[in-house]
Amino acid sequence: MYLAIIIIAIALIISCLRVVPQATEYVIERLGKYQTTWSAGLHVLIPVIDRVAKKVTLKEQVLDSPPQPVITKDNVTMQIDTVVYFKVFDANLFTYGAVNPISALSNLTATTLRNIVGELELDDTLTSRDTINGKMTEILDCATDQWGIKVNRVELKNIIPPSEIQNAMEKQMKAERDRRETLLEAEGHKAAVITRAEGDKQAMILAAEGERDARIARAEGEAKAILLAKKAEADGLAALKAAGADEAVLELKKYEALISMSNGTASKIIIPTDAVQMTKANVLFSETTGLGDATEPAPKAPAPEKKDPCCD
Repeated sequence: MYLAIIIIAIALIISCLRVVPQATEYVIERLGKYQTTWSAGLHVLIPVIDRVAKKVTLKEQVLDSPPQPVITKDNVTMQIDTVVYFKVFDANLFTYGAVNPISALSNLTATTLRNIVGELELDDTLTSRDTINGKMTEILDCATDQWGIKVNRVELKNIIPPSEIQNAMEKQMKAERDRRETLLEAEGHKAAVITRAEGDKQAMILAAEGERDARIARAEGEAKAILLAKKAEADGLAALKAAGADEAVLELKKYEALISMSNGTASKIIIPTDAVQMTKANVLFSETTGLGDATEPAPKAPAPEKKDPCCD
């Protein structure tokens, strides 16, 4: 008898114990009225009087909405589906704020998406994902505070325009790519022509500089050669003067100079009168003295043979 009572008491006590897991909250009602919210840990529930009204998880949840038709500002109907990331921050508001808060969040997401996309044209909708995501996150987060829900972010998963719009977009994209290809080819050809012209210009400049340097080098060489010749001639004259050469030697040097001048083709030499007079005087002097006469004397006549008197 006592054993049975003890067993019943232990079973009753065990049935009153509740263990709340981590990241979970229990909403407790007493006699049908909200009493408290249990967090993670061990709690005791009063039988018959208290009851667990709702078990709420505090983990981040994902609401994946199916594709829905949305009309843009330029009357294009597209299929768009969204993904909402949210978490419950207040189990009491989540339990008593709405009959079905998850369904309410799904419907609110659909209407908000229609309102935002309805203000945009097709091209803006396709290129403004971040803007749409930011606006929807702000609106849903503000609207779901009374339900105890915190909306962390909203993402547009797919934007599917009508098939004819897709075909037009593909043609437009192909035309844009062809245009870019043509521009790139033209720019490449232009760059090649400019580079080739620059190369030709540099080559001509270098050739002209080389020709100029060669002419300068040749001119400097000729100038040095003339300078050396004149210097040698001056040195020779200085040597003759230092050796005490007389007027006759100097006159011979003048003649040698005249001979060298007459070696050229079709050379004409104009001899001054004083030079002619000196030449005549030198010729008379050479004929008189025999100096400078290069003509060999005539050979002597052979002597007549003498007859042998003994043989006659």
